[in-house]
Amino acid sequence: MRLQQLLAQLGYLPLTWTPSSGTAISATDARGQLSAAYNPPAGSFAWQSGYPWALTSQWKAGSANIVQVGAIRAFESVQGLTMDGTAGRTVWSRLLAAVAKGQQNPNGYTYALASQHYPETLTIWHNGRVVLKTLVNTGIPGRPTADGTFPVYLKFYFSHMKGTNPDGSKYDDPVYYASYFNGGDAVHQFFRGGYGYYQSLGCVELPWDAAKKAYPLLTYGSLVTVTGPVA
Repeated sequence: MRLQQLLAQLGYLPLTWTPSSGTAISATDARGQLSAAYNPPAGSFAWQSGYPWALTSQWKAGSANIVQVGAIRAFESVQGLTMDGTAGRTVWSRLLAAVAKGQQNPNGYTYALASQHYPETLTIWHNGRVVLKTLVNTGIPGRPTADGTFPVYLKFYFSHMKGTNPDGSKYDDPVYYASYFNGGDAVHQFFRGGYGYYQSLGCVELPWDAAKKAYPLLTYGSLVTVTGPVA
């Protein structure tokens, strides 16, 4: 519970946390903060306006969940730590130090929802507001894009994606603005004659302009939800 309270206070969660009257702890009160880690003060969480049910339904105060994992990964990235999504001793030490120094999340909170219902779209929220909605392509029936929610864990401005096509031939495609979220699946730029259809081998393909805008928003730890698998 205290982990979530502090992550919310620093802007790594899309929620605010308000302590009950008389339970506020000074950010620079080291003993008070340490005690609160074991005995969290009373208070309440509230969602920042604008986020969809696909995200809000995955949150549970006081229990581990994917929203919390993404927040921990985002904090670890900002702090230059290994992004494992687990709040170990080092994360707690850095978290308490960040609270004492008032170090807010410099990236804000981003969430992306890829809908595989025709026509396929990607919607991105940043700090509770929709900042991008675009047609996209996801995986064909033989190479579907798995549904679920995943945190961004790897990013490349430019790279070559290599692999094997369904017919056995090899591919080596240059792509820009890739944000990987589930194994080899990434949100990235890819040139196509059209968008909104099942065309990729698992990735979420965007037109150039949309991919360029999405790339800086999808920072490490940002959650990407994929819904509506191929029928």
